[in-house]
Amino acid sequence: MWVTDPQGEEREAEVPVVSLTFDYSGTAVRASDRRERFFVGKGSGVELVARDRSGEARAQCLLENFGAVEMSCAESYCPPLDSQADYLVHPDGNVHAWCSFTAYAVPQLRALGWGVEIAPGYPYSVVSEDSSWYAGLEREDEESSGNDWFSLELGVEIDGRRVNLMPALVELLDECSDADSLESLLRMPTRFRVLPAGDGQYLPVPPERLRSLLKVVIELYRGERLESGALCLSPSRTAVVADLDAAFASTGLELTWHGDRDAYERGRSLAHPPHAVPPTMEGLQAGLRPYQAEGVAWLQHLREHDAGGILADDMGLGKTLQTIAHLVLEKEAGRMTCPSLVIVPKSLLGNWQRELTRFAPGLTQCCFAGPRRAERLKDIARVDVVLTTYPVLIRELSALSEQPFHYIILDEAQAIKNPKSQSSVAVKALQSGYRLALSGTPVENHLGELWSLFDFLMPGFLGDQERFRVKYRNPIERGGSQPVLESLRHVVSPFMLRRMKEHVARELPPKTQIVRPVELEGDQRDLYESIRVAAHGEVRNLIKKKGIGGSTILILDALMKLRQVCCDPRLVSAEAAQRVRTSAKYELFFELLELQLSEGRRVLVFSQFTRMLALLSQGLRERGINYVEITGATNDRQREVDRFQQGEVDVFLISLKAGGTGLNLTRADTVIHYDPWWNAAAQSQATDRAYRIGQTRPVFVYDLIVAGSVEERMLRLQQRKSELSRTLLGGAPTGTNLSEDDLDDLFAPLESSST
Repeated sequence: MWVTDPQGEEREAEVPVVSLTFDYSGTAVRASDRRERFFVGKGSGVELVARDRSGEARAQCLLENFGAVEMSCAESYCPPLDSQADYLVHPDGNVHAWCSFTAYAVPQLRALGWGVEIAPGYPYSVVSEDSSWYAGLEREDEESSGNDWFSLELGVEIDGRRVNLMPALVELLDECSDADSLESLLRMPTRFRVLPAGDGQYLPVPPERLRSLLKVVIELYRGERLESGALCLSPSRTAVVADLDAAFASTGLELTWHGDRDAYERGRSLAHPPHAVPPTMEGLQAGLRPYQAEGVAWLQHLREHDAGGILADDMGLGKTLQTIAHLVLEKEAGRMTCPSLVIVPKSLLGNWQRELTRFAPGLTQCCFAGPRRAERLKDIARVDVVLTTYPVLIRELSALSEQPFHYIILDEAQAIKNPKSQSSVAVKALQSGYRLALSGTPVENHLGELWSLFDFLMPGFLGDQERFRVKYRNPIERGGSQPVLESLRHVVSPFMLRRMKEHVARELPPKTQIVRPVELEGDQRDLYESIRVAAHGEVRNLIKKKGIGGSTILILDALMKLRQVCCDPRLVSAEAAQRVRTSAKYELFFELLELQLSEGRRVLVFSQFTRMLALLSQGLRERGINYVEITGATNDRQREVDRFQQGEVDVFLISLKAGGTGLNLTRADTVIHYDPWWNAAAQSQATDRAYRIGQTRPVFVYDLIVAGSVEERMLRLQQRKSELSRTLLGGAPTGTNLSEDDLDDLFAPLESSST
């Protein structure tokens, strides 16, 4: 077949054709035959018959509805002189369209009584779409691979032979980079997509079935060359067997599995965490709430499958207790043949010591921290649990990396959210049988933080950093892609347990969040506007030269000055600020505080600025209000906590950085955030110092902001950023990267009011 392209040049093309004939009492008449009458029959039975043009037209119309185009209408195509073609099949189509005709139109025509013959050697013949599908899961030779890996094959059985279709599926995936382009790939006007099935045949696959299959395979394929036509899987990815079973079940087919049956069963088990409670623990001196018991069972489930995980329960739900219970089970089962290492922020060291002593006195412990830690180095191998901090780990890495550990547990695991940080590099250099991360905020700002956690837990699980960025981060954070977000959530869900207070701790009293805006007036308003105008102009000029990435320091410095004006002009070093004698928020704070105290409430006050806390401290002393305080300079944090918890004082001033985590302050029932922070998760953690298990009174949370200022605009940005963390576990995605439009909004003039 010769085709003339739009530029007028001729080229040879292989396009299916149809020769259409009509049977008149045994006489075959071509559709292209121009005769209106002809003789039929033999001998004395010959008679003259008229063409049934209306019947033929109905037949031709039916054929054309299946995608055939009458040759006389295909002006760009020129058949060979000896061609018997009357119709072209999808002249502008491809192998998928042509095989769809074979797979769908031919059976339909035969069912209607048509006689259909397919020429020998026809290149678009198909096998039954309901062919028996199989999957093969085999353990790779550990000696040759150096790792415990599995190979996954997927295909169909045709006439007793297995045809591996994984290479063909991967070839399709090479045409797309993410779930969105996959949808585009499948969104084509053909009834089937086809896969080569050997011997010049194709397997037609309905789009829904192919979509289900490719969604599974795309999560496993990393662009590597297939070994023997199979995908390589780490043990943590064998849960894919359940996804493949579900993909076939959803389209009415059953998948037959071959190979390593134990690996298959473990994969199914990994995909379906147990809801059963763990066995009784003699060594745990605490009762577990039902959701905590399920959490311990989940931790045991991961250990049984040699997998790491993130216990991401909401703040206050008892991640520490669940972890201690898990370690008790490990010791009582005889599996703790070497110590477990728990790495925590310095502020949580004392809390872990107390909770281990209180809940698991049978677990021996060693605190490897402080100036005399070298003396305890010899004790590490003799105890059950070693406690240390991230800074100590960095300094003592050479010693700790020589000791094998049963578990390495990271508390406040967001400490390694930057994969290039010293803490992140250090924890990944340690030896352990199992790894666990504890974090109420596994994603604070962007998905790269999640990648870093899994790079510690199960290296390679989410691919390398660049592939993760292309495959997940860019489509989700920049493109707001719901399909890609759903895909990532599905991949990590077996290894991340997240429960919220409102869902599992129904005994908690309500929490009410209140935004209290205040207007800037007079000199303070003029100061804000003068700094804003100058800073905005300077920032825009630098962005033109260096872009947003190269202007980060100046941007943050300019925004900090505006935030300081909102908090109190005394924080600003500029000479003009020293002449401002009023602070609207400072006055609002003390009005609110005195009202709360008069109602018998106990108050936590958070601020990013330690100098602001110093000003509030001065104001409290002037008013005769007793208080305690924690900042980075506080030596004995526990003494301050005890004084508040025992009722000596009713006001607790806390710097967000020093006291936003690791404190249990359930005596408080009011939280005041004096100034908002970029990181909504950090503020939420601070609030949860009061709103946690053990709280019996309603909690009120106040955000003090200057109306229409950078603070109010930061709250909007907070909401956008916090959505990324929430949507990883449910909801719709929103981008989080700062743009020039975001900056223009942050530096916009003061508004007169806020709603």
